[in-house]
Amino acid sequence: MARKKEDDNDDVFIEGIEEALDAASEEALARAADTVCKECMQIHRNENILIVTDPQTSTIGQALYEAAARISDRVLLVMMPTTHRHGDEPPGPVAELMRKQDVVLAPTRYSLTHTRARMQACREGTRIATMPGITMQMFIEGGMTTDFNAMQSAIAQLGKTLKRQRKVEVRTDSGTDIRFEIGGRWELGDNGICNRPGQVTNLPAGKILAMPKEGTMEGTIIIDGTWDAAVVSEPLKIKVEAGIVTKITGEGSDDVKAMFVEASRKLKPQQQANVWTVAEFGFGMNPRARLVGNVLEDEKVQGTCYFAFGDNTSLGGSSSCGIHVTGVLKQPTVKIGDIDLLDDGDIRI
Repeated sequence: MARKKEDDNDDVFIEGIEEALDAASEEALARAADTVCKECMQIHRNENILIVTDPQTSTIGQALYEAAARISDRVLLVMMPTTHRHGDEPPGPVAELMRKQDVVLAPTRYSLTHTRARMQACREGTRIATMPGITMQMFIEGGMTTDFNAMQSAIAQLGKTLKRQRKVEVRTDSGTDIRFEIGGRWELGDNGICNRPGQVTNLPAGKILAMPKEGTMEGTIIIDGTWDAAVVSEPLKIKVEAGIVTKITGEGSDDVKAMFVEASRKLKPQQQANVWTVAEFGFGMNPRARLVGNVLEDEKVQGTCYFAFGDNTSLGGSSSCGIHVTGVLKQPTVKIGDIDLLDDGDIRI
C-alpha cells in the first residue's frame, strides 16, 4: 500500500511540519487558533485550560496556547513524549492534569480520543478537543475552515432522522457489501462545537458515527480511500463475520495484519481477539474536508463513510484493546433503515 503522506520516520514528519510553517502566515495560524478557542470550544475567561502537545505538533500547540491565553490567564501548556500509535495512553501526570481542567486541547501525533485518560477526564466534566496527526496545512485549510455552526445544525437535523434507524447496508463499486445493526445510539457530537462539560470532539470535525452492534456485521469491506494514515493506492479487502475481521487481503495486508498481531501481544490472552473487532462506523459531514491521507480529516469528508477497527469502549462496547484504526471508503452507497443516505457518494438528505 503506497503512502501518500508523511513518512513513518519522525524526522521526515517534523521536517514536513517545518516546511509547512514556512509557507503559512502567522496571521492564518493565529486566526485558526482563535477559531478553535472562541468558536469551537467557546472558552470563558475564568476557565482552566490545558494544551497537550508533543514534539511533532508543538507549533500548533504553541499557537493554541497563545490564543487561549488571550482569553484566560489560567492556561497551561504541556509537552509530552510522542506515543507509538493511536490509542496509547498519555503519561500518568498528563492524564492527572487532564482530569482537573475545564478545557483540554490536544494537538498530538497520535490520538488520545480513545484512551482511558480522555474518557476519565470527560466523566469528570472536562470538555476536550483532540487533533491527532494535525499538520500545519490541515490546521489553516480544508475542514478547519468550515462554518462549524452551520455544520452543527446539519448534523443535528440529520440526527433526528436517524434516531430510530438501526440497520445499515453499505456497498461500493469497488466491492464493498456489508450489513450490520447499530448498537446504542447515533453519536452527533462530532460537529466542532464543544461547549458543554464532558463533551469531546475531533478537530477538524464533521461526522456522524455509531458502534456496530457486536456480532451483527457480515460481509466484505473494501478500503479504497485511506487506511490509518495513508492514501490507498490499491484497495484493502477485509472479510467480516459476526462483527470480527476474519481475513485481510490486498496490497499491504501483511503489514496491516502484523500491526494488529503486535497490538494483541500486549494484551491478556482473553482480550487478544478484541483487536479484530469492527468498532465503529460513520460518515463525513464536513463539506470543506479533503482526503489527504490523515484520518483526522479523511473520515470527515462529505460523501465518504468509514469503518474503525479495535477498541470500541468509548462508544459503550466491550472490546478493550488499546488500538483503533480507521479505513475510509470513497463514493459509497449507504442505506440506513429505510433512508437512502448516500448514492455513490452523493448525499441524499
